Amino acid sequence: MKKTTKIVFCSVLLIVCCAGAAGVTTYLVNKKSKSTDHVYVTQSLVPYSSASSISMPPAPRNQPVDLTEAAEMTVHGVVHIKATVNGRTQTIQEMPDVFEYFFGFGGQPRQRQIQSRPQVGYGSGVILSKDGYIVTNNHVIDKADEIEVTLNDSRVFAATLIGKDENTDLALIKIDGDEFPVIPMGNSDELKLGEWVLAVGNPFNLTSSVTAGVVSAKARKIGIYDGNESIESFIQTDAAINMGNSGGALVNVRGELVGINSALESPTGTYAGYGFAIPTTIVKKVVADLKEYGSVQRAILGIRGGDVSSMRQLDENKDKDFGTLDGVYVSEVTDGGGALAAGLKEGDIITAINGKKVKTMTELQETIVQFSPGDKVEVTIIRDEKTRKINVELKNFKGNTDVVKKSDFDVLGAAFGEVSEQLRRNLNIGYGMQVNGLKDGLLRKNGIQRGFIILKINNRQIKSQDDIEQAYNEAVKSPDQVLFITGIYPSGRRANYAVSLE
Repeated sequence: MKKTTKIVFCSVLLIVCCAGAAGVTTYLVNKKSKSTDHVYVTQSLVPYSSASSISMPPAPRNQPVDLTEAAEMTVHGVVHIKATVNGRTQTIQEMPDVFEYFFGFGGQPRQRQIQSRPQVGYGSGVILSKDGYIVTNNHVIDKADEIEVTLNDSRVFAATLIGKDENTDLALIKIDGDEFPVIPMGNSDELKLGEWVLAVGNPFNLTSSVTAGVVSAKARKIGIYDGNESIESFIQTDAAINMGNSGGALVNVRGELVGINSALESPTGTYAGYGFAIPTTIVKKVVADLKEYGSVQRAILGIRGGDVSSMRQLDENKDKDFGTLDGVYVSEVTDGGGALAAGLKEGDIITAINGKKVKTMTELQETIVQFSPGDKVEVTIIRDEKTRKINVELKNFKGNTDVVKKSDFDVLGAAFGEVSEQLRRNLNIGYGMQVNGLKDGLLRKNGIQRGFIILKINNRQIKSQDDIEQAYNEAVKSPDQVLFITGIYPSGRRANYAVSLE
């Protein structure tokens, strides 16, 4: 009896010790993941870790849904992408030799040429058509001089860039051939929280990488892209998305494309439970525009604002009745936009577009991005505690409905217009071109603001957009590749900028 008692006591003690050890391990794992960063998932910077030593319970024999067919249907439609930025020759200025300068032996500044090394990045892509059109992330191929595509069957092709869009982080490339395996396009709007999805990638050295998870959230904004024109409305999933999977496919159980894997949230740079994909509601429109025009025909409603849910939390709004718990509060109606022409006002609350409810600014952006300049939408608003419907003709960032064509100097990221006669008279200038719109590009990055009037570029008088384009083309061919821009703001403040094109 005593022997039996000892055995029971020892067993209980062992169980308690094991439970304590498990509790400490779990705490350390959770504690480590408190600080997170958003990172792109292009190239693996760290070796793939070995399997965790923590024992996991065996998987149930009967899965809630069969994912094998979806995996088999899609792995051949996801490709590996190698993007190479060739080495470049740069001319740098060296300070004169102090000894020569002091004793009068010339001491002139010297120029020296240096050669940078090639840079290589890796990612994934999704074949959209049998004739070789492939969608991927812009950050996978950005600035690449050579793009190489490897199919799942190990065939290798040189790819051509068709177009790219920094604002949505999408790019369209093409390989020559026919009868390529394709992943059919699905509708991300139909996804439901908790629905099973597969993340399919083709990262370096790991052909046909497939992971499974569920949809954790939709219309998620994580602040990963810079610029006011950037569009973020991610599908969040717990399907593992790791380095090298950027541009890969997020597919539903039917094997349909519902998103393009783009980013992960992690304290280490590798998967830690949160992956983000660009929904096909955005992908469809961007890809169609890049294929037809070479640039995205982005429609703009013409308002600034924020989520009603956030506005309600401000101290000054605690006693204010917004008339709704969800929607987008209009804090400003911008000049030249369709909203102003249609009669939208500050204080209006947007609750739906064409009958589709919008609860947040992110959802509003995702809805509007599906339209083109010139399209008319029905905007449902709440004003003075009454629901109204207003028809708005959407415009582009230039304030019109014209097709924005791709050009070589699109890297400047600006729309230009003539200076009004009244403004020329007020500033006492006889010519110039005004910056009417800005998106992510060289002008914004160098501090130029909307409204700036360009008078000269590299000593060339700027009287038309053709003058800007000619000045740009000349600068690209010059050794320095710099635009020296002189101009004036409507306030009368003059400014000079040096914009490097390298």
